[in-house]
Amino acid sequence: MAGNTGSIVGVNGNMITVAFEGAVSQNEVGYARLGELRLMSEVVRIRGRHADLQVFEDTAGLGIGDQVEFTGELLSVELGPGLLAQIFDGLQNPLPQLAEQCGFFLRRGTYLKALPRDVRWAFTPTAKVGDKLTASESLGHVPEGIFEHRIMVPFGWRGTATVVEIAPPGSYTVEQCIAKLKDEQGQVRDVAMLQRWPVKVPIEAYAERLRPTEPLTTKVRIVDTFFPVARGGTYCIPGPFGAGKTVLQQITSRYAEVDVVVIAACGERAGEVVETLREFPELTDPRTGKSLMTRTVIICNTSSMPVAAREASVYTAVTLASYYRQMALNVLLLADSTSRWAQALRETSGRLEEIPGEEAFPAYLESVIAGFYERGGVVRLKDGKTGSVTIGGSVSPAGGNFDEPVTQATLKVVGAFHGLSRARSDARRFPAIDPLESWSKYPSLVPTDMVESARRVLRDGNDVGQMMKVVGEEGTSLEDFILYLKAEYLDSVYLQQDAFHDVDCATPAERQRYVFGFIDRLLQKPIGVKDKAAARRLFHQLTQATKDWNRAGMGSTEFRELEEKLDKLVAEVS
Repeated sequence: MAGNTGSIVGVNGNMITVAFEGAVSQNEVGYARLGELRLMSEVVRIRGRHADLQVFEDTAGLGIGDQVEFTGELLSVELGPGLLAQIFDGLQNPLPQLAEQCGFFLRRGTYLKALPRDVRWAFTPTAKVGDKLTASESLGHVPEGIFEHRIMVPFGWRGTATVVEIAPPGSYTVEQCIAKLKDEQGQVRDVAMLQRWPVKVPIEAYAERLRPTEPLTTKVRIVDTFFPVARGGTYCIPGPFGAGKTVLQQITSRYAEVDVVVIAACGERAGEVVETLREFPELTDPRTGKSLMTRTVIICNTSSMPVAAREASVYTAVTLASYYRQMALNVLLLADSTSRWAQALRETSGRLEEIPGEEAFPAYLESVIAGFYERGGVVRLKDGKTGSVTIGGSVSPAGGNFDEPVTQATLKVVGAFHGLSRARSDARRFPAIDPLESWSKYPSLVPTDMVESARRVLRDGNDVGQMMKVVGEEGTSLEDFILYLKAEYLDSVYLQQDAFHDVDCATPAERQRYVFGFIDRLLQKPIGVKDKAAARRLFHQLTQATKDWNRAGMGSTEFRELEEKLDKLVAEVS
């Protein structure tokens, strides 16, 4: 099938229509010829002897009669050692190397190898001659960062592979043969560290898919306690522009208890992405003390890059995340933002002249979003170990309207909803997750009855606050006013978190349970004050002391002294 050609019969934006002979398949890669340039494209529809391809570059200059070469291969990425600490575009071109070659302005038709071919990796074999293995089982490993990078039987291998030859310990490049495997038909094939995999095909070379039940500690209190995420689960962060989606994702990527972080910056503003690229190498990984980039992969497709590559960037990211999951690692994939991805789908659908759905999004939007989140999960590998991919996608609904199609389609498939509120962000209550609108289907770090009790305080306190806007403080009973102050206290000292403080920025699970247990006891106690002024003074003192408590190192002398101060304040009025 490789070597098939066709000629362009129509150009519409980044969409070209090609007349061809022979065999062409859906999602196959083709290259449109423009002089000496070869512009990469992907088949998105086939009708008879005509194929529609979306070009991942600017199509200016392409015309009727220009030639297109079909490769016979699906849109794929390279998998192997050397992915960590890299920055790729949506087609897995390494951006730093691309910048070295092209300068400030990227040239059309320039594509580089994702993995360096000259780097040698210290290979240690674990398989032996005569072993019978199946797809994804380990042949050996090489060191990559803080992990042992497994070299596996290719994911596309069918049936049993018999090890005919295995390379001795030594240094090899990713293209060198490190094993010879014989398939069930008796054919012997060379296997290297490098393998390729189609981005739109899920990697399913594992023994069993498991239900995500173990909490993933993000060290963000409002998330872990009230709206938890499970390891291998899915969640979304919808919110208006400027509400803190990107900052919340960066905090999560730094402190969440995962092994590898994959960030897909899909269609975001170039300035925002550049800020991420500058900050991440400077951030210290609290787990290793090294740069956070040592266990991070960033996929960039900014709003200034070709729109067709946005779709590819999301699938590239989830494929890389699934690859590291096959090594029994826990991976966190952060997609920012899926709204830009959906807009790219809408643009492609419009050029294909498909019947539009709501707000002109394609009618199949829900199934595409569901298919993406379905690629997360916890799996039991063939050696009995487990790995996971947790997917967190931010959504940018226009005007903060959560009823728009992308948000609603996402809410139908995710396990947790962290809705950001414009009112909370304007009031500088960060993270701006709305405690009354958000929800989670996953278990919390703290007992359920305590969480439900705190939610009732927040709901009832909000009702009193809304009533006070009408009747004023003087029209509210002392009992209701104290309930309102309790809700405000819980919000100030637990739901809000200082992302720039060395201690308060990340609260471990043990500390969350301890602090929340104290706050819960306080919320349940009757407050015996005589008037509203006394109540206000009391909760002002409690709030200041508790915020200081949050900033003190747990177990330190300062921590114990502040705890005693809080106990004394509560005892005086209980």
